[in-house]
Formats: sequence, structure tokens, C-alpha cells
Amino acid sequence: MEKKIRYRGRFQQTGIYLGKLLRMFIYQNDWKVFPMAAIIAGLVIFAVGNNIFKTQEGTLSGCFSLVCVCIWNGFFNSIQSVCRERPIIKREHRSGMHITSYIAAHMIYQMLLCAAQTAITLGICIYSGMQFPTEGLVTGIFLLDFGITLFLITYAADMMSLAISCIVRNTTTAMTVMPFMLMFQLVFSGGLIYLEGAAKKLTDFTIAKWGLNGLCTLSNYNGQPMVTLWNTLWQFRDYEVEGIKPIKLITDQIRKEGRVADFLKESGAYAQNAEYMFNAGNVYHCWAVLLVITVISVCVAVISLEFIDRDKR
Repeated sequence: MEKKIRYRGRFQQTGIYLGKLLRMFIYQNDWKVFPMAAIIAGLVIFAVGNNIFKTQEGTLSGCFSLVCVCIWNGFFNSIQSVCRERPIIKREHRSGMHITSYIAAHMIYQMLLCAAQTAITLGICIYSGMQFPTEGLVTGIFLLDFGITLFLITYAADMMSLAISCIVRNTTTAMTVMPFMLMFQLVFSGGLIYLEGAAKKLTDFTIAKWGLNGLCTLSNYNGQPMVTLWNTLWQFRDYEVEGIKPIKLITDQIRKEGRVADFLKESGAYAQNAEYMFNAGNVYHCWAVLLVITVISVCVAVISLEFIDRDKR
């Protein structure tokens, strides 16, 4: 039987619940999120290959994959953290617990987890031999800018998942909702799947879109060559028109003159995306939206738990 104690002061309660979460990290195996983050990052980086930061296609798919890693880590971190102890929260809230202190403790704890997961992801990228650009738009250091963006994506997803955990009544419901939330983020990221009309407008409400925009901007997507057009032309080299192979003649001439790189660069110029323009203002905008999503998620979490006493189930 747990002893009911009325704690005075929100800061004191925040420290108490933060200590509780740190103990749970050790004794309830919450530390498993770290090796899981390492495995997921390793698999994704292995699949992406070495074309990230080198071609538009490689950068887009690589950045999208890293966004998926961050969102998965964030969702998995906190999807069950509140709903699994809902009866305890209800009892302690009636004894004087401040919901804001409880959520603040989770915010600090999850922030530490997200920072560690970001460091793990970057560490695996470096260990795998990934070649990073050197120029950073915001701090002047690419890895730092990139790491901040990965962290903000992970933390925004974490806080959104925390809000869901505060709304649902049990872990079963939480784990049922999470795949749908993850699918929504990935489908409506606006990255790999072409969207238009009302579907495109939904991308503004996803973490994935702003995370992908930020990463592609930092990677200078618009300044990279595109290889899809050249590869497509190469596949049609044997196409004949009245006994002549025009595509073969053109591609051979381009190769003979040593202008393949120029062709790829020109192809990239026609495939630029205005949302990935290489400027610091674009990065700041993406960071700001991710922070807004984080704040809104925290507010939803607090408001939903404030009414926990009305929960009769």
C-alpha cells in the first residue's frame, strides 16, 4: 500500500517525479531504448547507402529515413509512460500532486533520452563512414546543426506521444494508436509520396514534413546533382527510331565530351524544391514549427490529465 504524501511546491514535486523516472530507467529496463535506437539507426544507415549528401535522390531518401528513425524513437519513448500508471496518477493527484510538475518531470526525463538517442544516431552515422558536409547554416558546424534538428524531431515526436499516453486509458489502446500516428507522419511527410490538394495541406501538421525540410535544407539538397534522368536515359539507349538510336547518340556524345557531371548538375537545377532552399531562415522556420508542435503537445498532455479525477473507468 503506497503512502499518500502531500508535497508542497511544484519544483519540489518535479524533482521527486524526475527521481522516480530515473529509478524506473534503471530498474524497469527503460534503458533498452538506447540499444534499440542504435539498431534501428544502424539498419537504416546500412540501407540508405553512401549517396546521402551526394545526390538529390540519396539525400532525400537518407534524410527521410533519419526522420523515420527520430519519430520512431520519440513515439516509442513515451507512448506507455503515463497510461501504464494512470491509477497511481489519479490517486496522487487527489492527494495534492500538481499535474504540471508531473509533466515537467517527464519533459526533462524525455529530453535526456532524446538527446542521448540523437548522439547515438550521429555516432553510428560517423562510425559508418558517412561523409558529412562541412558548412553549417546556423552555427557554422554542420554536425551541430544536423544534431539539433534530429533532436527537435525526436523530442517533438516524444511529446506528441506523451500527450497520447495522457489521453488514452491503458497501454493496449496506446500501442494500438501509435502505428496509425506513425503511418500518418510518414505518409503525409510530403517527401517521398507525391501529394496534392487537401492531402498536401495535411503535411503542414506533421512533424515529418518540418523535420525533412530542415534536414534537406541543411544538406543543401538544391545544390546537389540529380541522377534519375541520366539513369533513365541510359536504360533507353537501345530505343530505335527508323533504324537510328538517338538516345544512344546523345548519351555517347555527352560522355565523349566529359559533360556527364554537368548534365547531372543541370538536371538537379530543374528538380529544386523551394522548401529546401539553402538559407538559415528556412532552418529557423522548421525549428520553430517543431517547437510549436512540442508546446502544443505538452499543453494537451497537461489539460487531459487535469481531468483525470473525472475518469470513472
